[in-house]
Amino acid sequence: MSKYTTGEMAKLCGVSVRTVQYYDTRGILIPSELSEGGRRLYSEDDLGKMRVICFLRDLGVPLGSIGELFQEEDPASVISLLIDQQKQTLTEEINERQVQLDKLLELEKGLKKIDTLSVESITDIVHLMETKKQLKKVRWTMLTVGLVAEAIEIGTLILGITKGVWWPFAIGMCIAVALSIWISIYYFKKVVYICPKCHTIFKPSFKEAFFARHTPTTRRLTCTHCGHKGFCVETYNTES
Repeated sequence: MSKYTTGEMAKLCGVSVRTVQYYDTRGILIPSELSEGGRRLYSEDDLGKMRVICFLRDLGVPLGSIGELFQEEDPASVISLLIDQQKQTLTEEINERQVQLDKLLELEKGLKKIDTLSVESITDIVHLMETKKQLKKVRWTMLTVGLVAEAIEIGTLILGITKGVWWPFAIGMCIAVALSIWISIYYFKKVVYICPKCHTIFKPSFKEAFFARHTPTTRRLTCTHCGHKGFCVETYNTES
């Protein structure tokens, strides 16, 4: 049966000699025998074991878990469990990294829109990023309620036209108007605006905000802090 020195084991498995020696000191891969000169000698079984160790280490399995594995009577079932655990760990790490990457890309996108970079402008972008999910939820709520109001209005109108029964339409219109008023109050309670001049987050009056010119993400308002009048960026009101 072939015997392998520490150097030969390291070369065959693509690791350093120190790594092979370290596994011996940890009791994970103890050589089958020692030569008369005290050199470590490994068997074919040791080589196979070393390859399993290297494979599991490449998968990110902790060395302590690998050591415990070889002490089990049924290592195959333990390997399956270790793989499942490591798969879950790696999936979570990938998801976390993806979130970090998405934030970096969003920050980079926001910075490209700024002519003069400052701490205040970066702070604005960070605030928008942190409250993006909440603001999206508010907008979806608005859309949902709006669609419900429109469905009631159209449905009762069709009923009136086809059946000649108009009282449901009158009630439906009252409900639709009430929903529209409620969603407008809800919306302006949940949002505030960032002044591009002084970077202050402020809340305009309901009347000004309701009638102001706007885009999907901005509204032309007068900053309550510095008096600047222009398009201000909409963001979620964390105090609502």
